[in-house]
Amino acid sequence: MTALLDQPITAIAKAVKDGETTAVALAEAALARIEAVNPVLNAVVALNPELSLKYAAKADTARASGESLGPLHGVPMTIKDSLDTFDFISTWGSEGRANFRPARDASCVARLRSAGAILMGKTNTPEFTLAFQTDNNLFGRTNNPFNPTRTPGGSSGGAAALIAARAIPFDIGTDTGGSIRLPAHYCGIAGIKPTSGRVPSTGNALPSEGLWAPLTQPGPMARYVQDLRLLLDVIEGPDFVDPHARRAPRVTAEQTDPQTLRVGFHLNNGLAEPETDICSAIQSVIDRLANSGLSIAEHRPDGIEMTPLIFSRVLGADDHETVKDLLERSNTKTPSQAIAQNLSQAAPGLSASELTHILSIWDGFKSAMLKTFNAVDVLICPVNATTAIEHGMTENMLNYSYTMTYNLTGWPGVVIPCGLDHRGLPIGLQIVAAPFCEHHCLAIAELIQSNLDFFPLPEINAKSSSS
Repeated sequence: MTALLDQPITAIAKAVKDGETTAVALAEAALARIEAVNPVLNAVVALNPELSLKYAAKADTARASGESLGPLHGVPMTIKDSLDTFDFISTWGSEGRANFRPARDASCVARLRSAGAILMGKTNTPEFTLAFQTDNNLFGRTNNPFNPTRTPGGSSGGAAALIAARAIPFDIGTDTGGSIRLPAHYCGIAGIKPTSGRVPSTGNALPSEGLWAPLTQPGPMARYVQDLRLLLDVIEGPDFVDPHARRAPRVTAEQTDPQTLRVGFHLNNGLAEPETDICSAIQSVIDRLANSGLSIAEHRPDGIEMTPLIFSRVLGADDHETVKDLLERSNTKTPSQAIAQNLSQAAPGLSASELTHILSIWDGFKSAMLKTFNAVDVLICPVNATTAIEHGMTENMLNYSYTMTYNLTGWPGVVIPCGLDHRGLPIGLQIVAAPFCEHHCLAIAELIQSNLDFFPLPEINAKSSSS
């Protein structure tokens, strides 16, 4: 039973559909794995085993009665605590919401449930998702399963840590500056930030309206790239609430021949030099692709150097009003250290003319960057300049420019593991593509993952796999 949870989602769902196992048995196995690893990880912050098993039993009854089954029928999942769930507390990592249950699910959560997935619990996030280390006043910090003295990243750190420890097949994270892709890199799993607007952000901590809204996208996190494609197909599409969500071509990576794609790459974006181990691991993958006959060329987009200026000005343009409003709406009196530090920093507080100017620069940046796709179809680059850092370590924000760039452009980006550094910490690579061309980056990611057959296994897994 426990071995089945390590298989791709399609295999898990098929086993339920064919009667080889039950949703209850899978839920019990997932809960046992969570119980085994969570004391070390502190990744899961809300559990209700009785309710989860009730949902699983209902799924088994539906199957027995011959009801039509969704593609995720009986598959256990967890959900990042920044996304609302009507039956589990949804704190957004903020003290004022310690016992808050929203009236409805986030749109992507509702779609996963309609497809048959069973919610096991909520995973930890920094307050309002606004940090690259997962820690908050309510639940404390989440630990990296490869080394508990290091962070799993943020803001989807609880999700990444739990998947890496093989306690759950998948979770849904959110990404505003790298919050899916960074934890995937730090923890050695797969994740995708979809194109801006492909998946509605309704029900997420950060609002789906306002200046920041185009930066944020919910997206799947799992071990297998094929699972990302399946999950994205379930959660995509407008909900007619999020004003940025739009109808787009379906993701059909299985119909894309990766051999036909032009691949560009760079190991250094000119803003932060990656560690040697990261460059070596990614170069090894590039060499493999070249040897397999793919068209490979070194390429770094023009304009990428503008990332820090634009990102900082956009986030600071509201003079902290977004964060202050979130604290007020959450009834939170004592913000987390990350939020308090954010509020203590002077914000640009742009004038109308300055705001107009930075928005024009942002659009010009997007336009200049799009010229990349005259030369290549996908772009491979690092996820960050370092592997997982120690808890509380002072951060060089330029290291995060490798992900922030593609929140500004709105391009989709997939991360998969491609090696370990000399400390035994995972290394991920990032594959980005043109807007609404998720099928391109997923096709290349699946090709790389199938060739590498590399799924890093942390030592903590020994505890869960014996459950």
